[in-house]
Amino acid sequence: MLTFVLWCLLLIFCWPLALIALVLYPIVWLLLVPFRLVGIAVHGVLALVTAVIFLPVRVLRAI
Repeated sequence: MLTFVLWCLLLIFCWPLALIALVLYPIVWLLLVPFRLVGIAVHGVLALVTAVIFLPVRVLRAI
């Protein structure tokens, strides 16, 4: 919602820049999708490594 309000303010003050931002936003979003997927994968791998490292501690704590 805040992004929309900021875009409306930009439209009022500088409408050509707002229209350029409206056109370029989906293109930039599509370019950033692979980086988000890599971030999700790295987060998953780090969570798996953390779980494997802390597994002996959790087993000993359960005993």
